[in-house]
Amino acid sequence: MDLQALIDFDKQLLLWINGSPSLFLDTLARTLTHALTWVPLYVSLFYLVLKNNDRVQKILLVLAAAGLCVLIAGTVDDVIVKPTVARWRPTHDPQIGLLVDIVDGYRGGKYGFFSAHASNTFSITIFFWWLVRSRLLTTSMVIWSLTNCWTRLYLGVHYPGDILVGLLWGGITGSFVYWIYKKVTRPYETGMCFTSTHYTKTGYQRQDINIPVSILAFTLLYALIKATIAL
Repeated sequence: MDLQALIDFDKQLLLWINGSPSLFLDTLARTLTHALTWVPLYVSLFYLVLKNNDRVQKILLVLAAAGLCVLIAGTVDDVIVKPTVARWRPTHDPQIGLLVDIVDGYRGGKYGFFSAHASNTFSITIFFWWLVRSRLLTTSMVIWSLTNCWTRLYLGVHYPGDILVGLLWGGITGSFVYWIYKKVTRPYETGMCFTSTHYTKTGYQRQDINIPVSILAFTLLYALIKATIAL
């Protein structure tokens, strides 16, 4: 299969996923794709870090690492990759733009390769996977990242290929940033080995992990209720 065939398949797949006659799904996608919707989750992750690190330096380094994830995964994409590659978003694509289902007039910027939503959310997910080493938290954050990816496809502002490349770049970025974080924080390591069922391997209390997981669940519930009320 040549490159043009892959591009054509990418477009057809997007048109199959994009949009629906459902006002419920329209409202759900618009709510879940909005950055403000996820502020409580970000706050709960900050609380998790704050509660489980006894040194101000380590807390600041985790925050700096999370910021670096976004800088590398998203800002590099928006500032360098998108204008360089210049692949139209589906909503602006001269070939299929009129076939894309637009929700509330939302079209996004001109270019969409690759998805910053996918790369940002997945870089944070992978970084916290390495940092906390909790299967529950990792699974929840993967669901969060994939939910954001679905909204971008549903709203027609990214092709599936944009999403896949964004996830790949986000995974690489999250792992790379964690590697840097470990190098920088080595002087602060205590050498303790956590074997209790109350802690993860990296010393995070499992009961504290329930907080961001619960916040994520309540955020999804809020979006579902908002979408139901819109009917």
